[in-house]
Amino acid sequence: MKIRTLGTAATILGALLVATPVLAAPADAPLPAFTTEGFDTWLADFKNDALKNGISQKTLDAAFAKTQPIPRVIELDRSQPEFKLTFEQYLQRVVPQSRIDEGRKKFAENRDILEAAAKKYGVPAHYLTAFWGIETGYGKHTGGFSVVDSLATLAFEGRRAEYFRGELMKALKIIDAGHISADAMEGSWAGAMGQAQFMPSTFMAYATDGNGDGKINLWTQKEDVFASAANYLSSVGWKEDQRWGRKVSLPNGFDASKAGRDVRKPIAEWQKMGVRMPNGADLPSADMQAAIVLVNDGAGPAYMVYNNFNTIMHWNRSTYFAIAVGTLADAIAGR
Repeated sequence: MKIRTLGTAATILGALLVATPVLAAPADAPLPAFTTEGFDTWLADFKNDALKNGISQKTLDAAFAKTQPIPRVIELDRSQPEFKLTFEQYLQRVVPQSRIDEGRKKFAENRDILEAAAKKYGVPAHYLTAFWGIETGYGKHTGGFSVVDSLATLAFEGRRAEYFRGELMKALKIIDAGHISADAMEGSWAGAMGQAQFMPSTFMAYATDGNGDGKINLWTQKEDVFASAANYLSSVGWKEDQRWGRKVSLPNGFDASKAGRDVRKPIAEWQKMGVRMPNGADLPSADMQAAIVLVNDGAGPAYMVYNNFNTIMHWNRSTYFAIAVGTLADAIAGR
């Protein structure tokens, strides 16, 4: 997936760290050894700040009853391996046939609630299923870390203290509002939560009550998961009447400077330039703007992508991730 700057609206870190084709290299300078010295003082200061921000003492007592720094969180944060997958390797890892088969099954099993979210927010159900499948394996892999403890550890460690301190404060507000108990708020080591892998800031901005019970539960209530994902995608620009993109064939001698998400032209113009469907057929005649994206560092294959491709990249800023979502969605829909 992307490497997205921490703190943007839809930082879905749990999946980011599983599926990114190019993972961030460690900082050039060696980092000092992580130490827990001073954590109790830091936590006392944070609790005072939380009280001033309206968090109840009851929530603080529950959230921090057993909180200790988690060295494993820092280890994971610092040791993301530097490696690169080819596009084909990535796609095989993220969209294997087994995930397609399970996606079709899960789509059928959850069709009513998926279609309800799709109708309300204008994001087709097969796309919602694809996001769900890639992020958490259709809800099976949501992370087993305490979100509060993980965020406290990262905020205390200090390299991105302001961001993680803010996420921790928002996590406490979610608990304080009664959406989830502190004990049940589990997620990735970086604080991404539930079956949608929303960071607390994303939850606060876009999560929504899909089943009308007055709470937002992204851990066990799929109505809330699908409604929240659809609300997010709709809010950042999803076009209901468009697909994400499609694989295409480029003419010999295609000018690579014409590729890239920022080079947008009418489909008819790409047709004149010799871009075709993979089987050589003409491009669709829709009156839409499109861009050509090349993977494998420009070596291809090539994809013609539309507005919704950019919307997927709001969720996760990775070309590979966006193509994977579209590919899985198409396969689930039988396209």
